[in-house]
Amino acid sequence: MTRTRVWLIQQGIWEMALESMPLAAGYLKATALQDERLAAAMDIRIINFDGGKTLFGMASELFAEQAPDIIAFSVLGWNYRSFAALAETFKQVNPDGWVVFGGNHVANQAKRVFGMFPDVDIVVNGEGELTFRDILHAHLDGKARNELGGILGISFQSGYGGFVTTEERPRIDDLDIIASPVLTGTLELTDDDGNFRYDVALMETNRGCPYRCSFCYWGGAVGQRVRAFSRERLRQEVELFAKHKVHTIVMCDANFGMLPIDLEFVEDVIEIRQRLGFPKSIETSWAKNKSKLFYQIVSAMKEAGLHSSFTLALQTLNPDALEGMQRRNMKVNDWESLAEWLGKEGMACYAELIWGAPGETVQSFMEGYDRLANHVSRVAVYPMLILPNTAYAEDRAKHGLITVRGNNDDFMYLIAHNTMTPQDNRYMHRFIFFSRLVAENPVFRFLWGPLRELGGITQSQAIRSLIDWFERSTAPAAEPFQHGLNSSFTDSDVLGPVVEYVYGTVEAKDELRRWWRESLLPQVPSEHASLLDTAFEYDLLTLPAYSSPGREPSPLYANETLPLVEVEGDLFHVRHHITLACDVPAMCLALRRGESYAHTVGEQETSLYYKAGARNFVTSTNHEEIVYYMGRLAREMFSDNRRGVVSHD
Repeated sequence: MTRTRVWLIQQGIWEMALESMPLAAGYLKATALQDERLAAAMDIRIINFDGGKTLFGMASELFAEQAPDIIAFSVLGWNYRSFAALAETFKQVNPDGWVVFGGNHVANQAKRVFGMFPDVDIVVNGEGELTFRDILHAHLDGKARNELGGILGISFQSGYGGFVTTEERPRIDDLDIIASPVLTGTLELTDDDGNFRYDVALMETNRGCPYRCSFCYWGGAVGQRVRAFSRERLRQEVELFAKHKVHTIVMCDANFGMLPIDLEFVEDVIEIRQRLGFPKSIETSWAKNKSKLFYQIVSAMKEAGLHSSFTLALQTLNPDALEGMQRRNMKVNDWESLAEWLGKEGMACYAELIWGAPGETVQSFMEGYDRLANHVSRVAVYPMLILPNTAYAEDRAKHGLITVRGNNDDFMYLIAHNTMTPQDNRYMHRFIFFSRLVAENPVFRFLWGPLRELGGITQSQAIRSLIDWFERSTAPAAEPFQHGLNSSFTDSDVLGPVVEYVYGTVEAKDELRRWWRESLLPQVPSEHASLLDTAFEYDLLTLPAYSSPGREPSPLYANETLPLVEVEGDLFHVRHHITLACDVPAMCLALRRGESYAHTVGEQETSLYYKAGARNFVTSTNHEEIVYYMGRLAREMFSDNRRGVVSHD
């Protein structure tokens, strides 16, 4: 019997050195193959494209040989148009084939999807695992594409110039009926050399979000009860990742740290790490409201040396903007005590802001930015996008939204609204570029606190100074910065090359030194200038040991070569015999705690360790991962690692 060919197509947003784990397609395939009838009749294949793959390249790869009977696309804003073009090509190759679109960007958008792209046959309007299984059964039953009224949670073309939307499918209560693509072997976890093939391991511990933020449509499950996978299943997945020496697990949860089961999950990760040495870190979207449970989780992670970037997803501090976001009454806005506690505990924390929310102005945003930066220097600022199915998309007229679709994607980009002019927006995109470059990724980590406390210069003032400097500079080394500065919109394809330039060249670091010493340093009190200069140089010194093609890792000095050593199973580049005028991390921590920093000042010799492999995350500007590749003092390294060092010189 000829088996029905089914292809599941995913494409990440960025061009990356490593693959992005195709978790969504994995769920669909693993769940379908749990059905004996489908397993016997279906040949299901996952095709996972890199974000840099061209349409021609994807089409050539997909349709070089026999096309599938069913092709299903995991659609998001960045691949909506590309996947529609591939659907058109597919119909030329196999006119009788079925095209299925699923994902947040197309759910409940059938009128627009079918109107724009008549080659799409079916749109899935919610969780896809059980719905896709039903679609496959309908195909096996000989149903026509326009005879799918018995399947819940879809829209399909009726064949008469219209479409039918069926009754909504209830959310899956028992998530364990979704087969694990990791435990079933559905996803290949290793490459040809036996190494873990993805940039990070993706997991869901739960689904759902109790909030209804105006800008968000998290998995289509906003304003809903949170449902969780079982503890034993999650533990088995973590253990398998640990056996593959996965450094970082990223949870695809909306509010991790909100439920008692989240503490149980962390306890299991800690036990597995103590036994197998991995994972080293977990990253997630932390619970918006930080309860006693959150503090328990953070304390447990600190005690065990399990790292994370604890996130304050504030989005704005402006009361009017918070009102429009439907976040004004959320406890997330009582964030300052949490940020102060994390800082005094010496734990990594970063915050997220969104520029462009209705009700926000340039002045209110800058005030909020500096208030936040007083506590958390690593601030990620993103421009607001108007997404399908959100309150902002439905209330455009109320806020006076003026938008434009992207050049290569289907997101709606803000041009203006009732409290934001186009001129304001253009300036703020310049601010976003430098904020993302030097504070989010980050080029500067330790400079910000001393600059504010000892130099009297806020973080936003320093970033505005960078804008002014690079607008005026005529130095050839300034050109890559100016390219980013003059881009109309800051995204990773704009930011990535500049991050790579800063991390990987002496020229970029020297240009930043010129800005610092000619523009900003003269503004600080003379009695603190030397100490602030030390903090500035320490930040440059501890940038990742990044090797761009044809270059040695991170050449801070001409002709420098960094040896490799192994520590606790990880490879590190090392700079030996570094003389520092100050223990900068200790000085910054003392300032944050309001203590004397005199004991941190004075020459000391040390070594700096840089985790190898930064190239896998630089161009994609994955700042959650990049922080693990920053240089660390020997005392920081060996407070967590006690098993010694193996040289790889």
